[in-house]
Amino acid sequence: MHPSTQAVLEHFKYDHLPLQLQVVSRPVCELAHVMAETQGLDGPELTVGLRKLLEAKDCFVRAAL
Repeated sequence: MHPSTQAVLEHFKYDHLPLQLQVVSRPVCELAHVMAETQGLDGPELTVGLRKLLEAKDCFVRAAL
């Protein structure tokens, strides 16, 4: 796995969030890891896709606040 992909995945952690926000964040984290571990997906487009998914996760978490 490319280092930039690993770096983006670090931002999907949700253990530090309150339980009500973990419920929102967990499925997005799982999807991010599935995409990162899918054979054949790699390179800059994967990293960009993960960054956009991270933006979406942030929006979902803010919506749950």
